[in-house]
Amino acid sequence: MDIEEKQSEHIDFFVKQASILSGPALSNVVVQATSHPSLFAFSEILAVPNVLQLEGTDSSIFLDLLTMFAHGTWSEYKRVASQLPQLVPDQILKLKQLTVLTLAETDKILPYDTLMQELDVSNVRELEDFLINDCMYVGIVRGKLDQLRRCFEVQFAAGRDLRPGQLGSMIQTLDNWLTTSDNLLVSMQEKIKWADTMGEMDKKHRKEVDERVEEAKKTLTLKANMDPRGHGEIFSELGGVMDYDQDRSRSKRRRHPIG
Repeated sequence: MDIEEKQSEHIDFFVKQASILSGPALSNVVVQATSHPSLFAFSEILAVPNVLQLEGTDSSIFLDLLTMFAHGTWSEYKRVASQLPQLVPDQILKLKQLTVLTLAETDKILPYDTLMQELDVSNVRELEDFLINDCMYVGIVRGKLDQLRRCFEVQFAAGRDLRPGQLGSMIQTLDNWLTTSDNLLVSMQEKIKWADTMGEMDKKHRKEVDERVEEAKKTLTLKANMDPRGHGEIFSELGGVMDYDQDRSRSKRRRHPIG
């Protein structure tokens, strides 16, 4: 079961929990969801009406916390930490994992220095252990640790919740991709048409060559049939020459007496 299928089950559970609770009781749902080791998407929980109703109440900080886990990073949390609930270790780990996913959205080569700064990691060994044990083994990213170049090469990263305004950007990107694909398709069709035309021309040329060869063969056969000398006559003449040469050779040997 991949990471998306696992998350779907957990999302359904927490959405149901949030739908039957309200007010301060939702704080426990938020903490449990943001601490869960296999949950990395929170937009569906954020969209539950009971959760949205926390805005403007004494429990609004839990709405802000859930929003932070949906769209934010560890460094962003630290800047407003005094305005949000204090995180437990599982939540800190989760937010750092989400930070890696955010970085992987825009860059597939993540320098160790950038990662250590964003994750508050003090050394390379600690960073690599985190990437291996808490990211790759969990299944949220796949990649290669390059110790020589001091970077993490991302091959796959799970997607995060869309941030406000990000959908429009994605639609524009897809529109650009579609336009490029259409242009490429037209170009390929033109090349296929050109190849078909050249193929037909080649077939026509080969047919003409074959016809010329056949015509040449017919001409040569016709000329051979029109020669007044038959094959037997030609071989007879050659035989007469050979007999004459043999007679001369015998007459020369008789002229020399035996000593």
